[in-house]
Amino acid sequence: MMLTTCDWEELELACERNSNSVHSYLDLQTGAVLVFYGESEEEEENRLAVEVQKDRYIAVEPASSRDQYRWMEKFVSTIEEPALRERLLISIDGKGAFRRFKDLLVHYPGVRERWYTYRSTHLHDHINRWLTVLGLQDTVIPPWGYDVTVPSDEPMEPSTVTSKLSPAEVLRRQAKEMLDLIPAVDLPAAISFLEYLKDKGGTNHGPS
Repeated sequence: MMLTTCDWEELELACERNSNSVHSYLDLQTGAVLVFYGESEEEEENRLAVEVQKDRYIAVEPASSRDQYRWMEKFVSTIEEPALRERLLISIDGKGAFRRFKDLLVHYPGVRERWYTYRSTHLHDHINRWLTVLGLQDTVIPPWGYDVTVPSDEPMEPSTVTSKLSPAEVLRRQAKEMLDLIPAVDLPAAISFLEYLKDKGGTNHGPS
């Protein structure tokens, strides 16, 4: 079965998702993308259709979390302003990197738009490669075309943030970044909790 049309927006979203609990399939007949989140009756019917008509439905291969993290790293390395680059580097360090990175970019609309364009380019390249592996590149053409040029994959230069700061200093900077993102109305509660932790720490480490 040859693909002649496709819901490109949904396919992009499917290739961006890489949760183990979410599975997407491309319908070669209609170009629709089926997404399975749970076990609803409607999903069960669609799952049965996918199992029965294996030649019609193809499992969508999302970009791996490793690849998407690397896209963030590469993007941060393109930021010329040292202070912002440092803040972004801190945001992508450790668990929860994707969420912190996204939250921080909210405060920099111009940089956020650049990131969306940057990520889309890599995502389009991923989709093009996937369609080519399936042998569908000659039957359907995405709106961005197949001539996608991704930014050069140059190693990120060592940062003073990661090479000179101790782990404790990095954590302190991360805490300050989080405070910058907390709404003003919640700051009194945050400060009270931090004071509690400070007093608790002083008690735990004081003389016995």
